[in-house]
Amino acid sequence: MPSTFRIPKAPLRGLTGRLIAAYCRRTFGEIPDVAHVAAHQPKVLRSVLSFEGKVAKWDALDPTLKTYAQLASAALIGCSWCLDFGYFKARESGLDLSRISQVPRWRDSDVFSDLERDVLEYAEAMTVTPPTVTDDLVARLLEELGAPAVVELTEMIALENMRSRANSAAGLQSQGFSDRCEIPLADAGGATAIRSPS
Repeated sequence: MPSTFRIPKAPLRGLTGRLIAAYCRRTFGEIPDVAHVAAHQPKVLRSVLSFEGKVAKWDALDPTLKTYAQLASAALIGCSWCLDFGYFKARESGLDLSRISQVPRWRDSDVFSDLERDVLEYAEAMTVTPPTVTDDLVARLLEELGAPAVVELTEMIALENMRSRANSAAGLQSQGFSDRCEIPLADAGGATAIRSPS
Protein backbone atom coordinates (compact mmCIF):
# COMPACT_ATOMS: atom_id res chain seq x y z
CA MET A 1 0.00 0.00 0.00
CA PRO A 2 1.30 3.48 -0.75
CA SER A 3 1.75 5.99 2.05
CA THR A 4 -1.47 7.50 3.31
CA PHE A 5 0.16 10.81 4.25
CA ARG A 6 -2.01 11.63 7.26
CA ILE A 7 0.10 14.79 7.26
CA PRO A 8 -0.20 15.92 3.63
CA LYS A 9 2.74 15.60 1.28
CA ALA A 10 4.54 18.95 0.92
CA PRO A 11 6.86 20.02 -1.90
CA LEU A 12 10.53 20.67 -1.25
CA ARG A 13 10.88 24.39 -1.99
CA GLY A 14 13.63 26.92 -2.39
CA LEU A 15 17.32 26.28 -2.80
CA THR A 16 17.48 23.99 0.24
CA GLY A 17 14.56 21.95 -1.06
CA ARG A 18 16.11 21.61 -4.51
CA LEU A 19 19.43 20.53 -3.01
CA ILE A 20 17.73 17.97 -0.78
CA ALA A 21 15.69 16.64 -3.72
CA ALA A 22 18.79 16.34 -5.92
CA TYR A 23 20.74 14.58 -3.18
CA CYS A 24 17.89 12.14 -2.47
CA ARG A 25 17.38 11.27 -6.14
CA ARG A 26 21.11 10.72 -6.59
CA THR A 27 21.51 8.69 -3.38
CA PHE A 28 18.21 6.80 -3.10
CA GLY A 29 16.70 7.02 -6.58
CA GLU A 30 13.74 9.05 -5.32
CA ILE A 31 12.75 11.43 -2.54
CA PRO A 32 11.87 9.63 0.70
CA ASP A 33 8.30 10.36 1.81
CA VAL A 34 9.60 11.44 5.21
CA ALA A 35 11.22 14.50 3.56
CA HIS A 36 7.86 15.55 2.11
CA VAL A 37 6.28 15.41 5.57
CA ALA A 38 9.09 17.34 7.29
CA ALA A 39 9.07 19.94 4.51
CA HIS A 40 6.00 21.53 6.14
CA GLN A 41 8.33 22.84 8.85
CA PRO A 42 11.72 23.78 7.30
CA LYS A 43 13.37 24.16 10.72
CA VAL A 44 12.42 20.57 11.56
CA LEU A 45 13.63 19.35 8.17
CA ARG A 46 17.00 21.10 8.51
CA SER A 47 17.46 19.97 12.12
CA VAL A 48 16.65 16.34 11.33
CA LEU A 49 18.97 16.29 8.32
CA SER A 50 21.77 17.89 10.32
CA PHE A 51 21.35 15.43 13.19
CA GLU A 52 21.14 12.41 10.87
CA GLY A 53 24.34 13.58 9.17
CA LYS A 54 26.10 13.59 12.54
CA VAL A 55 24.64 10.21 13.52
CA ALA A 56 26.00 8.71 10.28
CA LYS A 57 29.52 9.48 11.56
CA TRP A 58 29.16 7.46 14.78
CA ASP A 59 31.54 4.50 14.54
CA ALA A 60 31.84 2.72 17.91
CA LEU A 61 29.27 0.05 16.98
CA ASP A 62 29.57 -2.54 14.22
CA PRO A 63 27.32 -1.45 11.30
CA THR A 64 25.62 -4.84 11.10
CA LEU A 65 24.64 -4.76 14.78
CA LYS A 66 23.43 -1.19 14.34
CA THR A 67 21.23 -2.24 11.42
CA TYR A 68 19.85 -5.25 13.32
CA ALA A 69 18.88 -3.03 16.25
CA GLN A 70 17.18 -0.43 14.08
CA LEU A 71 15.21 -2.97 12.07
CA ALA A 72 14.15 -4.86 15.21
CA SER A 73 12.81 -1.65 16.71
CA ALA A 74 11.03 -0.66 13.49
CA ALA A 75 9.52 -4.14 13.19
CA LEU A 76 8.18 -4.09 16.74
CA ILE A 77 6.64 -0.65 16.21
CA GLY A 78 5.26 -1.78 12.85
CA CYS A 79 6.78 0.92 10.65
CA SER A 80 6.86 -0.63 7.18
CA TRP A 81 8.46 2.54 5.79
CA CYS A 82 11.42 2.18 8.18
CA LEU A 83 11.77 -1.54 7.46
CA ASP A 84 11.68 -0.87 3.73
CA PHE A 85 14.22 1.96 3.84
CA GLY A 86 16.44 0.18 6.39
CA TYR A 87 16.60 -2.90 4.19
CA PHE A 88 17.49 -0.76 1.18
CA LYS A 89 20.30 0.91 3.15
CA ALA A 90 21.59 -2.47 4.33
CA ARG A 91 21.76 -3.65 0.73
CA GLU A 92 23.57 -0.49 -0.34
CA SER A 93 26.06 -1.00 2.52
CA GLY A 94 26.82 -4.54 1.38
CA LEU A 95 25.45 -6.26 4.50
CA ASP A 96 24.40 -9.93 4.43
CA LEU A 97 20.81 -9.68 3.21
CA SER A 98 19.95 -13.29 4.02
CA ARG A 99 20.55 -12.45 7.68
CA ILE A 100 19.10 -8.92 7.55
CA SER A 101 15.86 -10.36 6.18
CA GLN A 102 15.46 -12.51 9.28
CA VAL A 103 15.50 -9.65 11.80
CA PRO A 104 11.70 -9.33 12.18
CA ARG A 105 11.55 -13.04 13.12
CA TRP A 106 14.89 -13.31 14.92
CA ARG A 107 13.55 -15.37 17.83
CA ASP A 108 12.59 -18.19 15.42
CA SER A 109 15.72 -17.92 13.26
CA ASP A 110 18.96 -19.83 13.75
CA VAL A 111 21.22 -17.43 11.82
CA PHE A 112 22.14 -15.11 14.71
CA SER A 113 25.01 -15.39 17.20
CA ASP A 114 24.48 -14.99 20.94
CA LEU A 115 25.74 -11.40 20.77
CA GLU A 116 23.43 -10.58 17.86
CA ARG A 117 20.50 -12.06 19.77
CA ASP A 118 21.38 -9.89 22.77
CA VAL A 119 21.42 -6.81 20.54
CA LEU A 120 18.03 -7.74 19.06
CA GLU A 121 16.60 -8.45 22.51
CA TYR A 122 17.92 -5.10 23.75
CA ALA A 123 16.29 -3.28 20.81
CA GLU A 124 12.94 -4.87 21.60
CA ALA A 125 13.30 -4.34 25.35
CA MET A 126 13.96 -0.63 24.78
CA THR A 127 11.07 -0.31 22.32
CA VAL A 128 8.21 -1.80 24.33
CA THR A 129 6.28 0.40 26.74
CA PRO A 130 7.31 0.38 29.49
CA PRO A 131 10.87 -0.70 28.60
CA THR A 132 11.89 -4.15 29.86
CA VAL A 133 15.70 -3.77 29.80
CA THR A 134 17.41 -5.89 32.46
CA ASP A 135 20.70 -5.47 34.30
CA ASP A 136 21.87 -8.87 33.06
CA LEU A 137 21.27 -8.00 29.42
CA VAL A 138 23.15 -4.70 29.68
CA ALA A 139 25.99 -6.42 31.55
CA ARG A 140 26.37 -8.97 28.74
CA LEU A 141 26.40 -6.22 26.13
CA LEU A 142 28.97 -4.20 28.07
CA GLU A 143 31.21 -7.24 28.37
CA GLU A 144 30.98 -8.06 24.66
CA LEU A 145 30.92 -4.59 23.13
CA GLY A 146 32.34 -2.13 25.66
CA ALA A 147 30.68 1.01 26.98
CA PRO A 148 31.17 3.29 23.92
CA ALA A 149 29.43 0.79 21.62
CA VAL A 150 26.62 0.16 24.12
CA VAL A 151 26.01 3.91 24.45
CA GLU A 152 25.86 4.17 20.65
CA LEU A 153 23.57 1.14 20.43
CA THR A 154 21.24 2.65 23.03
CA GLU A 155 21.04 5.97 21.19
CA MET A 156 20.49 4.27 17.82
CA ILE A 157 17.55 2.32 19.22
CA ALA A 158 16.11 5.46 20.80
CA LEU A 159 16.53 7.30 17.49
CA GLU A 160 14.84 4.50 15.57
CA ASN A 161 11.95 4.68 18.02
CA MET A 162 11.60 8.37 17.20
CA ARG A 163 11.81 7.73 13.44
CA SER A 164 9.43 4.77 13.41
CA ARG A 165 6.84 6.37 15.66
CA ALA A 166 6.89 9.66 13.75
CA ASN A 167 6.67 7.94 10.37
CA SER A 168 3.89 5.62 11.52
CA ALA A 169 1.91 8.52 12.96
CA ALA A 170 2.36 10.44 9.70
CA GLY A 171 0.91 7.47 7.80
CA LEU A 172 4.08 6.54 5.92
CA GLN A 173 4.18 3.00 4.60
CA SER A 174 6.61 1.04 2.46
CA GLN A 175 7.70 3.25 -0.41
CA GLY A 176 9.18 0.46 -2.51
CA PHE A 177 12.87 0.87 -1.71
CA SER A 178 13.15 -2.83 -0.84
CA ASP A 179 11.61 -3.78 -4.20
CA ARG A 180 15.08 -3.11 -5.57
CA CYS A 181 16.62 -5.62 -3.15
CA GLU A 182 17.31 -9.25 -3.94
CA ILE A 183 15.09 -10.81 -1.25
CA PRO A 184 12.09 -9.53 0.71
CA LEU A 185 12.05 -8.97 4.43
CA ALA A 186 10.73 -11.95 6.36
CA ASP A 187 7.12 -11.68 7.45
CA ALA A 188 7.06 -10.98 11.17
CA GLY A 189 3.47 -12.13 11.35
CA GLY A 190 1.26 -9.15 10.63
CA ALA A 191 1.70 -5.40 10.60
CA THR A 192 5.49 -5.50 10.52
CA ALA A 193 5.77 -7.19 7.14
CA ILE A 194 6.83 -5.08 4.18
CA ARG A 195 3.90 -4.02 2.08
CA SER A 196 4.64 -3.53 -1.58
CA PRO A 197 3.23 -0.37 -3.11
CA SER A 198 0.25 -0.93 -5.38
